[in-house]
Amino acid sequence: MNAEGFASIAALVKARSGIVLTPDKEYMLETRLTPLLKAQGIQDLDMLAMRLRDPRAESLARTVTEALTTNESSFFRDGKPFDHLKRLVPGLLPARPAGHRLRIWSAACSTGQEAYSVAMVLADLGVRNAEIYGTDLSREVVERAREGVFTQFEVQRGLPVQMMVKYFRQESGRWRVVPELRAMARFEERNLLSDHRMLGRFDVIFCRNVLIYFDPPTKGRVLNAMAAQLAPDGVLYLGGAETVLGLTDRLAAVPGERGVYAPVAQRAGAA
Repeated sequence: MNAEGFASIAALVKARSGIVLTPDKEYMLETRLTPLLKAQGIQDLDMLAMRLRDPRAESLARTVTEALTTNESSFFRDGKPFDHLKRLVPGLLPARPAGHRLRIWSAACSTGQEAYSVAMVLADLGVRNAEIYGTDLSREVVERAREGVFTQFEVQRGLPVQMMVKYFRQESGRWRVVPELRAMARFEERNLLSDHRMLGRFDVIFCRNVLIYFDPPTKGRVLNAMAAQLAPDGVLYLGGAETVLGLTDRLAAVPGERGVYAPVAQRAGAA
């Protein structure tokens, strides 16, 4: 692939998703886009880059962007954020008005394991009046999340057996989330670079292992947007390798907790 073609595809993907593709990632384009080239009858990546320059190639541009999005997920991934959530929620609820619906955003939710893990934590705490809002750029993974059906391999990745028995039902060799948990979660296509003000306030936001794919200005833009949607005593969970340092002054680390951040004005009360 020539340098101009790579730069063209990389620019399109960054503009549409925030994901930064450096020249050493050319192998990823070849690996992930080869099936698309065959399906579309496109000769090679350089020809694809030419097709994408056509303003009418919106559907193709969307398909390319989704193909280059990493959709890695598992139940209770990394563990500690969910342990912290178990401690956080009982302290949040008394500070809310009677009948308040706890709102949690699972950003870049992939196939829904994170959102359903949150639902299991809340159900175990006896919290039923909650809305878990899962969003992802990819239409395909959002549809899978809505189904709430997982393979044996997927449920074996991080899901404790007692949780599987309690919150899943086996159907034709696969596992479906029980209706009461599915009722707590809704899933929509949403780009993290969008304007999120219409979504309202969230008590908790999960945005883990996503910022690592963005450049610093894009990371700061996403963090500031999420800080604006976070309740003053709420928290934001990032991946273990992610930080807000040097990116935003609206969030700060919760003392003693890895990957947990809170609005600066209220961070002392969010631990």
